[in-house]
Amino acid sequence: MCSKFKYSGGWASQEFGGSDFGDKRLTDRLISLADRFSEAPEDPINQACNGWAETKAADRFFKNDSVDQNKILRTHIEQTVLRSKNEQTILAIQDTSYVSWILPKTKGHGVISRTPGKNVKTIESRGVVMHTCFAVSTEGVPLGLLDQKTFARQPLPEELKEKKKKGHNVNVPIEDNESIRWLESLKKARESTINKDIIVVTVCDREGDFYEFFELAHRRGSSTLVRAKGDRIINKASRYSEKTDDRLWSYLKRLQSSGKIEVEVPAKDECPQRTAILDVSHGEFIMNPPRNNIRHKTEELPDLHLNAVYIVEKNPPQDQEALEWMLITNLQIKNFDEAVEKVKWYCLRWRIEVFHKILKSGLKVEDCRLGTAERLIRYLTVMSIIAWRIFGITLVSRSCPNKPCTKLLAEDEWKVLYLKIKRTNLLPKKVPTLQEVVRWIAQLGGFLARKGDGDPGPITIWRGWKRLCDISERWSLANG
Repeated sequence: MCSKFKYSGGWASQEFGGSDFGDKRLTDRLISLADRFSEAPEDPINQACNGWAETKAADRFFKNDSVDQNKILRTHIEQTVLRSKNEQTILAIQDTSYVSWILPKTKGHGVISRTPGKNVKTIESRGVVMHTCFAVSTEGVPLGLLDQKTFARQPLPEELKEKKKKGHNVNVPIEDNESIRWLESLKKARESTINKDIIVVTVCDREGDFYEFFELAHRRGSSTLVRAKGDRIINKASRYSEKTDDRLWSYLKRLQSSGKIEVEVPAKDECPQRTAILDVSHGEFIMNPPRNNIRHKTEELPDLHLNAVYIVEKNPPQDQEALEWMLITNLQIKNFDEAVEKVKWYCLRWRIEVFHKILKSGLKVEDCRLGTAERLIRYLTVMSIIAWRIFGITLVSRSCPNKPCTKLLAEDEWKVLYLKIKRTNLLPKKVPTLQEVVRWIAQLGGFLARKGDGDPGPITIWRGWKRLCDISERWSLANG
């Protein structure tokens, strides 16, 4: 189903208007800033703002300790839930991205990576960790954020540092581990739905493959779909069983293939685009709690009954790596069609990767110069919602290409767009489709729209959108 998105006039009020910072002027400032940044998303703050006074006001807003990340997100999350209310199933895609700031005077950020250096032992990259739960329909339409936690990584306590230096395993409770972010977003995803009949499936990459995540989903009745990280031991009779022949990969490989699917593999590096034929197997298994889990000291941890879907390319082209996925889910899988459905859902996890690309490569948030991690996090939260909006405009036309363009544009907007692109004074008798108007918008942003050009990208569409806003404003003034 193609939801009605408010992408044009008034969108910032819709997404931020309910924010409560204890001062209505701060809410008004947030709405104004969101409008400015969305009109010029690639520009730094001083260029996006209209003059020095507005730039200073933006700086004061991000410095204000009353402006909290969760308060900025609040109304947008409510709107995401409203956009989801008519869906039967939504995918709550979780992922972590690391936002780097290299400015030497930035304060409060933490180490996000260490790499060997040529003249020094290690080179440290500094920035913040951003963990996002991103709602997507099963058609692939981005509905918005359901949760986001952004924080500066804290150094390990000295005691744990010493243990790691000596090669000891450092086993800490999940509450004190960064992995807690996956559990917190899992809770938020299910709690945020209005219609409790909606199936909310939390989708994660291999970072989400750990026992506590599946156990929390079991206790709360939440649906999950996760790509397996390791070939864990499964189906043990008890925690202390030593003898078992079952490991996840070997167990699924022994099962008979239930069918084949074709997947289009995009071109990468020197490998051309190709069609891969994949065998699909699925089966039930028992995930046992890890023997070394620290919680065994105080409680009895349950075995979890789960399903796995294994897809593998048995005859890849020469010199190309075979495609292979192992997916774990607590959803029921009775047949081939249900297994393929889970594979298609997991393919939509890529949506959050594109969201991160828009945020960092398109909107250039890593160039921000606000000076402290706290201010940068507030800025990053606002820009995340703008990145969702850009992405939504890009994909709504691909998911619902034949729907009328009034799903996206106001009447004046599509009419002035049509007249501009077609170089005519006559309007069509039939309202254009979403697919048509998005390509026209992209043409305003430099897209050539030739036969073999494919679909326009999000930043090109956004450049065209900015031009359309300017053209529509002049049209309204001339005809007002």
